Amino acid sequence: MKIVASIEARMGSSRLPGKVLKNFGEETTLSLLVKRLKTCKFLDDIIVATTTNPKDNSICDWCIANNISFFRGSENDVLDRVVRSHEKINTDLIIEITGDCPFTDPKIVDLAIETYLKGDFDVVTNCGNNLTWPMGIYAQVFSLNNLKWVNNNIHDEAVHEHVSLYFYENPNLYKVHELIAPKKVSYPDMRIVLDYEEDFIFLTHIYENLFKEYGLYFSLDDIINFLEKRPDLLNINKHCIEKKTR
Repeated sequence: MKIVASIEARMGSSRLPGKVLKNFGEETTLSLLVKRLKTCKFLDDIIVATTTNPKDNSICDWCIANNISFFRGSENDVLDRVVRSHEKINTDLIIEITGDCPFTDPKIVDLAIETYLKGDFDVVTNCGNNLTWPMGIYAQVFSLNNLKWVNNNIHDEAVHEHVSLYFYENPNLYKVHELIAPKKVSYPDMRIVLDYEEDFIFLTHIYENLFKEYGLYFSLDDIINFLEKRPDLLNINKHCIEKKTR
């Protein structure tokens, strides 16, 4: 079984243009995410799912320079773009990651994959209908075959914008297993995601402080421990609103 993480990334975000190449120290959002994902035990490969928009040439240039697979597809039909990305490299099991989550925790990604492999599930997720983890510390696991069926048969615009939405809206059709966050890290209203300038300021504070001690590979536990000492930082982006799927 070939297990591949796809990173949905584009430069044309309406709220924070160019966010996937914004700098954290010597890294960018994208390079930091890729380097962290490369430490996952169960991943065979990573592919960046970007668009045919010329604005995204810089993402492709980065992928070429760093020997990272990429696919260019529709800017608006994200579902089709992700499916075709994985078809390109013959994926069996998809790990869906969005490019605005630079602090994705590899241990949580591995937990999601291992849970899928050991169980009888169609989807393993920690960002389905029961949100218990901080925003941006997400992992979703499902087969390419199931996602291809959705892409080919469901023509709902929201489903094609939000890749895994159909699974969560149809629990009668799919066995969805939701990973519940341990109490220590259960902060579903905490934004460890990059959608607004305030998010970038907040994440930069985290990065600059944790990099000194852990380098690039700090965990969610490390983030929470730091923020427990600096709860004032949570005020920076707490007013920012997550985009609704419908």
